[in-house]
Amino acid sequence: MTVAVSVPPGDARVPAPSAWWLLIAGVIGLVSSATLTVEKIDLLANPSYVPSCNINPILSCGSVMVTPQASAFGFPNPLLGIAGFTVVVVAGVLAVAKVSLPQWFWIGLAVGILSGAVLVHWLIFQSLYRIGALCPYCMVVWAVTVTLLVVVLSIVLRGSLDDSGALVRVLFQWRWSIVALWFTTVFLLIMVRFWDYWSTLL
Repeated sequence: MTVAVSVPPGDARVPAPSAWWLLIAGVIGLVSSATLTVEKIDLLANPSYVPSCNINPILSCGSVMVTPQASAFGFPNPLLGIAGFTVVVVAGVLAVAKVSLPQWFWIGLAVGILSGAVLVHWLIFQSLYRIGALCPYCMVVWAVTVTLLVVVLSIVLRGSLDDSGALVRVLFQWRWSIVALWFTTVFLLIMVRFWDYWSTLL
């Protein structure tokens, strides 16, 4: 006789694609944040230092690093990334190893990443309309933060969609289409904001 064992949604193992993206995106975000931190230290030590991500007048980490927005909380923003993405990497390693984590952990991680996403959108606005330059490494962090938010929210909601409202179910069903729309919108905003420069390259 076979006995069915019910596993609580909060303790269920994370699907492999989500687990691997947690790990991969966490590593990408951590490397980007660490690189930005090193570049910031080099710039502080030598004001004439040219960061490796200074590509042109628009794609220029150096132009962004020296602004107050780059230290929104009184210290370099990448330090937040190092701390946050380290947690994501650990969660990714555990998820890939099929270690079950409690629901409160995933909810806490979702709240943390949501806070990061709010900061990301503030920085996008500042980069486009106040600073007038883009940091390539920062843009990588923007991308992985938004995708991580979707993945972690999917983990939080798994197994409980039937009890969720219609709006939540629709948003969940179309989550990757929404992400694609977000990427398209940011790309178009960048193109429009800096069109005077891009047009000189054509």
